[in-house]
Amino acid sequence: MSHAPVTETLPPVAMRAAGAVPRHVAVVMDGNGRWARQRYMPRFFGHKQGVDTLVRTVNAFAARGVEYLTVFAFSSENWKRPSEEVSGLMGLVLVAVSKYLGKMANDGVRIRIIGDRSAVSEKLRRAWEHAEAITAHNARITLSVAFNYGGRWDVVQACRQAIAQGVAPEQVDEEWLSRHMALAFAPDPDLFIRTGGEMRMSNFLLWQAAYSELFFTECLWPDFGDAEIDAALAAYAQRDRRFGGIRPNEVVPEGT
Repeated sequence: MSHAPVTETLPPVAMRAAGAVPRHVAVVMDGNGRWARQRYMPRFFGHKQGVDTLVRTVNAFAARGVEYLTVFAFSSENWKRPSEEVSGLMGLVLVAVSKYLGKMANDGVRIRIIGDRSAVSEKLRRAWEHAEAITAHNARITLSVAFNYGGRWDVVQACRQAIAQGVAPEQVDEEWLSRHMALAFAPDPDLFIRTGGEMRMSNFLLWQAAYSELFFTECLWPDFGDAEIDAALAAYAQRDRRFGGIRPNEVVPEGT
């Protein structure tokens, strides 16, 4: 049975109310290097194109009713990449903030940075703080950029907070840890997308994505556009989300 893209059926508010559109989407933006290599260009050009794609994608998801978008920009393992590529990425972040911050602020985008900031330069930290400050009151969509982030790091840093605060072991439960994760300000992702053809989570939002619907696409990130967004949302709208429970009226065999 075929299904029309969800964006052609109901307006964003109605789709959100009907559960057809995820409130929170997480994306592993994979494929920049391969995109550049296919065009006989250095990897940096793929990353630059990837930034442009991200800006378009934020507005595209917002137009479809998504309230939170969290993207994996730089993992804690990416420091192992060649130093010139890492240096180029750091410079690209600063250029992107300078080039796009005003537009995103005017478009109603709230920017949050999640991850370990201790390893990046003071200049980059100041740029992030500035971006967060001037967009703090925007409410159209929240863009969380995971930079120097890892899912395991996220769990460890929450546990360290418990130890530092002297929290009793019996008080440390899932709810407590969730309140101290890097994405504590947002609901857990409903939809987890990875571009580039790989089918793994790569240490991204391991805690938060426990019940996320997964969508993998061969599309390289710089080519990710409206058609791919609608395909992901259409697939999500057809999922049966049970969060470990059972369907209404479903009979569970005895002994299970």
